[in-house]
Amino acid sequence: MRPNDRTETRKTKRLKTKPALLVMGILLLGNLLWFIAWLIPNNAGSGEAVAEVDGDAIRHEDWVAEMESRVGRESLEALVNEKVMEAAAKKHDIDVSDEELELELALYRSATEGTDQTFLGLNEEQMTKKIRARIILEKVLAKDVVVEDQALKDYYEQNKSLYEVPTSYDVKAIFVSSQEEAESVKQELESGSSFEGLARERSIDASTASLGGSLGFINANTTSLDPNIVRAASELEPMELSEALPLTDGRFAVIQVQSVSEGTSFSFDDVKAHIQRELALEQLPQSVTPRAFWEEFDATWLYED
Repeated sequence: MRPNDRTETRKTKRLKTKPALLVMGILLLGNLLWFIAWLIPNNAGSGEAVAEVDGDAIRHEDWVAEMESRVGRESLEALVNEKVMEAAAKKHDIDVSDEELELELALYRSATEGTDQTFLGLNEEQMTKKIRARIILEKVLAKDVVVEDQALKDYYEQNKSLYEVPTSYDVKAIFVSSQEEAESVKQELESGSSFEGLARERSIDASTASLGGSLGFINANTTSLDPNIVRAASELEPMELSEALPLTDGRFAVIQVQSVSEGTSFSFDDVKAHIQRELALEQLPQSVTPRAFWEEFDATWLYED
């Protein structure tokens, strides 16, 4: 393939996936809700201290008030949108099969880089729930849009490489500044320390340390991570620890593969419904969001900030 051909292929992929940005934005708000639920214990007392600085306590009620002022409106809107989409799915008899979920999960893992933030830090169950919500939204939005069969076949032929899904690896990593530190980290892990806990404590990569070291799913085509990490991931068994890996930026890493998703090829029939939604969404105005359904399903905004 000529360099210009590769550039054109990447451009086509970006253009074809652009309609999904709206849906991904909604899912990111969903991640926000999960984060808040994880942070706030259900029975925490309002006067309970959640942190101290030089003996000065930060109270639970102050913490919650600060989070509400920052993300209250966005998180409530995400909840309303979720309920509205559930109502729309029920009204229009929309369901999501296990096969559809498996297809979307495989395509997501293949298309995203390790640094993608949409599902980073979520387990399989949480990721599946959010992808199911995305499929329902797409089906509701695309239900009245007609796409000719020939257009579906043409899209498949022009983008067949998107449906050749490589084996992917769910990877966690701890980044440190020296080989000695990396070997020390591995010893602690082999002695029973939690990978997630040790990543938060010792990893010098702030963006992944806060997620317990999660890099998300990576595959042989991943370019956003050091090639030594990509190579090592393909050689490890699930839950096996790597050696201290030297990285091109001078750091070292210890990685662990949490799970492996074997590669596969999807036929036109496998992905026909998926492509239909993609092309239907491209025909819709960019302004279409779940909020457009609020009036239909009697959603009322009562929150005042």
